[in-house]
Amino acid sequence: MTRLRRKIDTFLIEWKNDKDKLPLIIKGARQIGKTDAIENFAKNNYKNFVEINFALQPEYKVIFDNGFSVDAIISNISLINTSFVFEPGETIIFFDEMQDCINCATSLKSFNIDKRFDVICSGSMMGINYNEIESNSVGNKQDYVMHSMDFEEFLWAKGYKENQIEDLYTCMKKCKPLTEIQYNVMMKNFKDYMIVGGMPAIVARYIANKNFSGILNMQEQILKDYEEDIAKYATGLDKARVLNAYRKIAAFLGNENKKFQVSKLAEGARNREYRGVSDWLSDAGIINISYCMEECALPLKGNYNPDNYRLYFADTGLLIASLDDEAQDDLRKNQNFNTYKGAIYENIIGDMLVKEGYDLFFYKSEKGNIEMDFFIRDRNSLIPVEVKANDNSTVSLNYLIESNKYKDIKYGIKLCNKNIGFNGKFYTFPYFMTFLLKRYLRETK
Repeated sequence: MTRLRRKIDTFLIEWKNDKDKLPLIIKGARQIGKTDAIENFAKNNYKNFVEINFALQPEYKVIFDNGFSVDAIISNISLINTSFVFEPGETIIFFDEMQDCINCATSLKSFNIDKRFDVICSGSMMGINYNEIESNSVGNKQDYVMHSMDFEEFLWAKGYKENQIEDLYTCMKKCKPLTEIQYNVMMKNFKDYMIVGGMPAIVARYIANKNFSGILNMQEQILKDYEEDIAKYATGLDKARVLNAYRKIAAFLGNENKKFQVSKLAEGARNREYRGVSDWLSDAGIINISYCMEECALPLKGNYNPDNYRLYFADTGLLIASLDDEAQDDLRKNQNFNTYKGAIYENIIGDMLVKEGYDLFFYKSEKGNIEMDFFIRDRNSLIPVEVKANDNSTVSLNYLIESNKYKDIKYGIKLCNKNIGFNGKFYTFPYFMTFLLKRYLRETK
């Protein structure tokens, strides 16, 4: 099976060529392709590849018992496996499943000072205490957050070329409507992406079979694996609370305000009892958190309520799989979703924005008469982003743009099932063009 191209491939080459590079920790949820990407990179760019998986090879946990000097670590590795070759400048060391041996994080300072060997660490975010890692390796590592495949990577997997994607961007940049065939084909691809999601193994099966057979079973297994990992790794927190919150995310998205409400998780549940639960699920790469802005003003990160938030699945394919066995067919046929359709489109746009590097923020006025799904920004302005599952009115979007109250808002963006356009107040883009938004704002605004 042909390996799927990933954006991390380019990043890893750039990292290798950086003369001042630090040991690298690749963060990400399980089954998003971290190990595959690292192995592919290492085998194609180094003469010698030393790979140690602490989950599958627990015998290697003792390699740090004699201290954290590079010579001591290498000596111990060589005692266990004499076939490994350590050649300065030609060897990369890959510590996989680092959650099972936190000492490897402590060793990164030594490797950084020594500089003879390149080092990459990775593992399931569910099992990694990044506070502990940070304290053990501060200033001696670089973090890279990896996600499941974004829509552009999905298009690559389907065989689309750079020039075809560039054609989309050119239309976006010129505010020129897409051709009918461009629009229809890309919308079909986008709906397939919503159902399949971005898990590489699932995408690969979809590409190989050219249909959705077996997709749901694979997604349901990942959802079960998440539950098992929560039970295994949710230390310091009540595991039952983490599981309870995880199982209720889809239900909260179906509520009118989509707010994550601790009081509805269980009878008598209190915020202080669930403090840290949502952060744990976010750190694990399972969910994306969107915080409510207190005022529609810049700066985004200095102007939100940390106790008022919405939770979205970090992979929309998994969200749809979590609903019921018929949900995928319903989405393809555009039936039976009723008001929940809005939640699905908000989830996919939130997911796409996060994969573009954005943090998520929304707004809902105290009276509830003004609401905005997301906010992003360009150099000089705050940009409200409205996601429309149906062709409804844009009352809130118009109000935020037209009101003199919101000085940082100059224009808005509407994402919907419509072609490219601009009405003097907000830009309209089809959903699938969300993956181009950051580039568009950087190059045009």
